Amino acid sequence: MTPWQWVGTILVWLGVLFFASTAIGLLRFPDTLCRLHAIAKADNPGLGCVVVGLALLQDNPLDAGKLVLVWGVALFASATSAFGLARRIRRARASGGQEQTS
Repeated sequence: MTPWQWVGTILVWLGVLFFASTAIGLLRFPDTLCRLHAIAKADNPGLGCVVVGLALLQDNPLDAGKLVLVWGVALFASATSAFGLARRIRRARASGGQEQTS
């Protein structure tokens, strides 16, 4: 293995650790906003580590570019959906509604 392959493999496993911490946060935290915070904080660097690690393992630069493009789309979608969900929960709490935790 080349040094870049070692770095790529280590980054992929580091990303897996970030995703595992997200799963623990989802199980541990009591309400939806805390769970949303755990997802938003750990998934973005986790996905980043996995994408950069996989990009280093690719032979074709176009494949690496596609991975980075997918990462950018996922970051945008994550931020947008987290904002929308948090806004809906805040409005439901303000109007006296209860959030559903399942």
